[in-house]
Amino acid sequence: MQRLYFLSPDLDTTVNIAHELSDLGLTSKEVHVTGRNWLKLKERGVNSATLLQTSDVGHAAVRGLLFGVPLGCALGVVAYYVLGEGFTNMGIAALIVGMGIFGGLFGVWTSTMVGVSVHDVKVDKYEDEIEHGAYLMMVDVANERESSIYSVIHRHHPEVIIDKVTPEERKHHCGTGV
Repeated sequence: MQRLYFLSPDLDTTVNIAHELSDLGLTSKEVHVTGRNWLKLKERGVNSATLLQTSDVGHAAVRGLLFGVPLGCALGVVAYYVLGEGFTNMGIAALIVGMGIFGGLFGVWTSTMVGVSVHDVKVDKYEDEIEHGAYLMMVDVANERESSIYSVIHRHHPEVIIDKVTPEERKHHCGTGV
């Protein structure tokens, strides 16, 4: 799967592209649009992007879980040694597993709080244009359909900027929407 980004200059062009993508077989789950005035998008039947697509909240939650569980388990081991030898084998296991679960939940919570504030790399790149009335479409397409979608949209709407996240951008920016 590849995410293409279409920077559209106005609402009418955005709606036309959304209809063309629908005619090409893409569903509303594969096309998300962000812009300053999302109510107009909704009125025209275009799927608005959520925090999952425009921020790093999804990846942040995974990172929080991956770091929180082992740290919680390690904290459980430390708690066992600090609290003393009064635990049974089941008590030790329950303490470590319980602290691992707590660490995972705490990691997910704290990471998503940070991830909400980190924009997707392309939302960041086109923030000024979006503030001045442009719309950014995020279109998830299969790798084999990427070039055909690109050529159809570019042929019908040459004014639209079509972009995707490059490996260089991925390396230097932590926010990629889900």
